[in-house]
Order: sequence, then structure tokens, then C-alpha cells
Amino acid sequence: MRVIPDRPDRSVVALVSTPGGFAGRTGVLPVPTPEWNHVEPVNAVLRELLGVETSVLRLVSVEGGVVPWGGTVTYHVEAHGEPDRSKLLPAQEPAPDAEHRLPWARLGGPAELVAWADTAVTRTGPAVQIRTWNLSSVHRLPTADGPVWLKAVPSFFCDEGAVVEMVAAHDPSLVPAVLASAPGRVLLSDAEGGNCWNLTPEMVERVVPRWVAVQHALAGEPRLTPSVVPMPSFGLPDTLTHGDFHPGNWRSGGVVIDWSDACWGHPALDACRLAEYVPALRDVISRVWSESWLTHRPDSEPLKALEVASRASRLHNAVKYQEFLDNIEQSERIYHEGDPQTELRAVRRLVP
Repeated sequence: MRVIPDRPDRSVVALVSTPGGFAGRTGVLPVPTPEWNHVEPVNAVLRELLGVETSVLRLVSVEGGVVPWGGTVTYHVEAHGEPDRSKLLPAQEPAPDAEHRLPWARLGGPAELVAWADTAVTRTGPAVQIRTWNLSSVHRLPTADGPVWLKAVPSFFCDEGAVVEMVAAHDPSLVPAVLASAPGRVLLSDAEGGNCWNLTPEMVERVVPRWVAVQHALAGEPRLTPSVVPMPSFGLPDTLTHGDFHPGNWRSGGVVIDWSDACWGHPALDACRLAEYVPALRDVISRVWSESWLTHRPDSEPLKALEVASRASRLHNAVKYQEFLDNIEQSERIYHEGDPQTELRAVRRLVP
């Protein structure tokens, strides 16, 4: 996700399908959050307007805004019941299918995911759709033991449940608990605290050494697809890498989430990904990460590894973004258009 200082306001238009067929569209409705993939407030506004529960299926188009925030966003929405049709206007029905359309972006898709989760936990209230876009679908499910999280991802991502359990075997406090998993989906326990976008040196000291210890313990033969960007070892082993180790995927309680980008590669890739998001703490990150590795591999050269990895990480990002573009529906390519080129330009700036 890009970081910009001022996030523009978002309004939405919903193209509404019902159990009886397509019903029309809403007018332009303001919602309180700017992120296009944050759909909990969209469903709340539609519930108030139409008198029925809804699920957002996918983004159809955007006018204005700055990727991935703001503007007027049109979504295809599924109503779970008969809406108040007096609040809808005539509109053309969205295309019933498209290349690379994901299961949760189809009619019945969100309900099927929740039904699967219901085989593993007992809900105490309605499932709440939090986010949906081309890379994931996320629901929050209330239970007597607190909220649990239902996540689905495309087939080009790794088996997140297996990765989380791999990490938990060495540090269960670093990851949420896996409650159930199946291909392309996982049900996870709640992770205490908010995200760490306002990352502090104290949080770096708290999380990075624990993750390095797990990586050291897991080093060896690849258990996942290796990174397509190899680099010299500098005395450090290839191991499990998170793949998107930025502070938005850290919780303030010390848990790391969102492991679907994980792959086997050089551990410096994760340190560089963190520094890309928080350049103001680059020196702190480099120091803590290198000191952590030296405790496990005293003959290694972690600081030299970081110099090379700063370029390797950007190349790795470019390949991943291109994979997204090659495998997502046309209307949602807007999230990632230009990202591979941005990463390649960053590599060129880093070349001596």
C-alpha cells in the first residue's frame, strides 16, 4: 500500500444483486473511511439505506481518488434478502463473469466462506465483512471466546495456515493461532492490539529478534517456493521469509499477521521490506536485525547482506506485483498498475 499524507474522502455507488436477480444501483453515498478495500462501512451504509444485510463482491470502477484511497468507487454488491427497491435506480447489470474472477467476488462467494468457518467455530452474532479486494477477503466472526478472523486468498499465495503453524512451532506468541485451514482459506484467532504504522524503536527491538530466532531455527531445505531473486548469503541461511514484513502487518501486542506472501529466501529481504516502509528507522532496523543474526551466526556479515538486499528486495517486490497483475481481474488491476515499474526504478536509484 502506498503512503501519502492526506487521504481523500471516499464515496460509493453499489450495483445491487439480490436472490431474485439484479435490482439496480444506489446513488452516491459517502462512507467514513478512504481505503477502497475496506468494506465494513460500505455494508453499514447499505444496511441503513436498503434495510438488508449485504456483502461487497468486488470493485467495478473508480473515479478520482489516489490509489488506493478516495474518489467515487463503484462496487458490485450482493444483498442477502430483498432490499428496499425504492432506494435504487436503474442500471446495467454487472458482467456475470470475467477472467481471473476470484471465488469471493462471485455471487454466493462470501456466504460460502462464512459457512465453511461455521463448521469450525460457533458464532454468537453475524459475520462482519471487513475487507475484500483482489488479494484477500477478510471477515470478523464473533464467538464466545472473542473475535476470530476468516481470511481467503488467491491460489498464487502460499498456504497461510501451514506457514503460521511453522512459525508457531518455534514461537507461538509471534503468530495468531490457526483454528482451521483449507486450500486458499484460514481461520485465525484474534491478535491483540492495533497495527504498528507508527512504528517505534521499542517495537523493532521487541519483534525483530524474535523473528530472527525463528528464521534461524527454520533454516534449511526449502519448505515453500523460493524467492525468484537469489543473492549472496554473507554467511546467512535461506529460510522462511514473511514476504511483506511491514508495520501494518505487526500488531502492537507483538503478533505478526498476514503470512500469505511468505516464501523461502534470504532473511535480509524482510529487514529491507521493513525499512522501505519506515525509512526514518532504517538505522535502528539495521542495527537490531544485524545484532540479532550475529547472536545466532557470529561469523556472518549481516550489514553487508543488507546492502545487497536493498536492491534484491525491490526486485522481489517487482516480480510479486507483476504476478498480481497477471492473475487478477481487469477491473481490480487499478490497485497495482505501475507498481512493478515503481520498484524497478527504485532498484536503479540504488545501483552505485
